[in-house]
Amino acid sequence: MSRHYGPDRPNRLPYPVSRITLERVTLHDWIDELCDVLELDTEVDEALILDLARQAAHAVEKPAAPVTTFLVGFAAAQRGGSEADVEELAGRAAALAEKWSGDDVDADDFDEAELAEAE
Repeated sequence: MSRHYGPDRPNRLPYPVSRITLERVTLHDWIDELCDVLELDTEVDEALILDLARQAAHAVEKPAAPVTTFLVGFAAAQRGGSEADVEELAGRAAALAEKWSGDDVDADDFDEAELAEAE
């Protein structure tokens, strides 16, 4: 097999790709490393975040998953970032996603106070 990736092979990378296989990294490992890189000293409730992402993806649309989890994290950080803040805000977001999944939904149909109580 040729290692030439020049203009005569335009669909190839312009450099050889390493065939070294890294050890399998778990989600927990990824979170630990990401927290280190972002200089965060926090515990992450993986199940809560994944459940919220799944709910947003299915009830709204797939791109809602990362946006929802980001906004919940951002809002929690602005409140101080406690575990209770994350849980409360995730509950609100989940309640909104659940209501959003109905037929003939209109954004004006939602009452913020009602969603805050629904957690």
